[in-house]
Amino acid sequence: MATDRAVARLVLRLAGAGLTAAMAVIHLYLWQEGYRDLTTIGPLFLVDGVVGLLLAVALLVAPVRGLAPLAAVAALFTAGTLGALVLSLTTGLFGFEESLHAELVQPTLYVETAGTAVLIALAATTLGHRTPRPALLSPPARTPGRNLK
Repeated sequence: MATDRAVARLVLRLAGAGLTAAMAVIHLYLWQEGYRDLTTIGPLFLVDGVVGLLLAVALLVAPVRGLAPLAAVAALFTAGTLGALVLSLTTGLFGFEESLHAELVQPTLYVETAGTAVLIALAATTLGHRTPRPALLSPPARTPGRNLK
């Protein structure tokens, strides 16, 4: 039977992978719809989409013992993407200024904020996870009258 911690970890893993994939799909869609023509920003949208999809798949298939560092990397990647969007909305980024009213900007803010939070929670819940290991062999039997030192 699954423990509450294992169920929480599974829910966070699925949510983190889903939000990471959603972020990636948004970037790939926008890249295809015209962002690809923007200098610097265009290639970055493509890289964000591809790396995001790879991270989403990795989050689904990684063993639990490797999930904490992977979730932390995915959280940093998502937070970095969110930071880049905020910069493009406020001061501009690589000469490009985004509008809060542009297509998918608001949903992207929600997805990336939620993704960062979920991935941080996933990293925290899997940190220090140890898989129980069965005893390999019982200790050797002592022979009466023989002193093992």
